[in-house]
Amino acid sequence: MPTNQPVVLLQERGGDRCLPIWIGAAEATAIAYAQQGIDPPRPLTHDLLKNVLEALDHELTQVRIVALEEGVFYATLVVDDDVEIDSRSSDAIALALRTGTPIVAPEELIESAGVALDADTQESGAEDEVERFKEFLDHVSAADFENPEAPEGRD
Repeated sequence: MPTNQPVVLLQERGGDRCLPIWIGAAEATAIAYAQQGIDPPRPLTHDLLKNVLEALDHELTQVRIVALEEGVFYATLVVDDDVEIDSRSSDAIALALRTGTPIVAPEELIESAGVALDADTQESGAEDEVERFKEFLDHVSAADFENPEAPEGRD
């Protein structure tokens, strides 16, 4: 991307929308390691948290992307189905990938911040879809996803 800022694309299951979440380079590396199955010689922060949860016999049962405020996505870690912990979305995604935990977002958030992929994009295959979306992202910034109907100072 022109800004060299990584972006995570969370694609709607069974749908045609994605949530584009801009993240830092360190978080992008942590997410890429999890996606590629790279096992570092010493635990990284997200590996450590996974290990702590397992050692204490707790389970990350859900990651929720809960809000978009001033261009920043917020997330919640749900542990044992009843404990909710505030989290950065990038950390929550990195941990979810390591634990095989589902990532969810409310319909309202997907509706307001999601980017729809057209039918032609879906039919051209996953690789073409990613390339076309990357091209789209080359010409867009986080500010483009602001909600003009939101109260002043909020997205």
